[in-house]
Order: sequence, then structure tokens, then C-alpha cells
Amino acid sequence: MVESIARVKHIRVTPTKARRVVNLIRGKQALEALAILKFAPQGASEPVYKLVASAMANAKVKADASNEYLDEQDLFVSEAFVDEGTTLKRFQPRAQGRAFQILKRTSHITIKLATPADVKAGKK
Repeated sequence: MVESIARVKHIRVTPTKARRVVNLIRGKQALEALAILKFAPQGASEPVYKLVASAMANAKVKADASNEYLDEQDLFVSEAFVDEGTTLKRFQPRAQGRAFQILKRTSHITIKLATPADVKAGKK
């Protein structure tokens, strides 16, 4: 009956690229998600890996605080989504005094882990 959330904000990965990685792990078991992220070639897989590991640690701390037993095999990714963060605007000089705008996008990533008992309790 443990549910944990981990968030990272203003990470310098575009939301589109981060969503590709998050879609790989949505609905998977937490340990399986870590294994997938460890070998994923995308650059956004490293911060998402750290986020899933952080959510697992949060679940363990939460279970210890409420004096419950937690098996890490039971945890799975119940929710995972990426929102668009602030956009940093930069300018690149071009020929004849012109300037082109460069948009450096950021994203907010949220991972929610739960046990199957939490999902059943939530549906009833």
C-alpha cells in the first residue's frame, strides 16, 4: 500500500525527447524500468533512470515511516508524464547583422510508483 512520487523540474532535455524515453517504461515493473533505462541509447534516459531510482528510495522511506513491509519487486510505474518547462531564449548572430533565435527547451518529468494493492484500492 505504498505510493511514491518523484519529480525533476527544469531539466535541459526537450519534452519531445523525454516523452520518447518515458513511454518506454510506463506501466512496467520498477526494476524492469531501471534495466530498460540503463541500456537505452537516448540522452534523456539518464535523468529518467535517476528519477525512477529516487522514486524507489522514496517508497522505501515512506514504507519505513508507516511501518509497512515493502518488496521492491511489487513496485511498478503507475504514472509517468513529461510537461513542458520554461524555454530559454538565445540569439545566434547571422550574416549582415541579423540574429536568429534559438529556443532551448526544458521539461518537468514526474514518475509515480505504486504497488498493485494501491491500484485496486483506487478503483473501488
